[in-house]
Amino acid sequence: MTGSTRLERRVQRDFPEPGSAPEILRILDALPDAAGYDKEILRSERIRAAIVLLAEGDITKFRQAVELAKLDWRDLLVAGELADADWPVRLDAELGP
Repeated sequence: MTGSTRLERRVQRDFPEPGSAPEILRILDALPDAAGYDKEILRSERIRAAIVLLAEGDITKFRQAVELAKLDWRDLLVAGELADADWPVRLDAELGP
């Protein structure tokens, strides 16, 4: 996965079933190309974390969050509660420093 180790740890924690975490990480890696827009933004830890946080360890919610990201990453940030100016603090609280 291109991105943060702390996010990888969160994915492994939230999706402990055998094979789930690697698949989640693969889907996150493929997101920028699948969405076809704003590829650099969709590679960011903030966007990927919003998807994982919104999923709450549920694969169905994860897939819905990915679809939301494909439609509009800004709506994803709002839904994942990472749209406000304090998003770095929230991210640290959720993922660790």
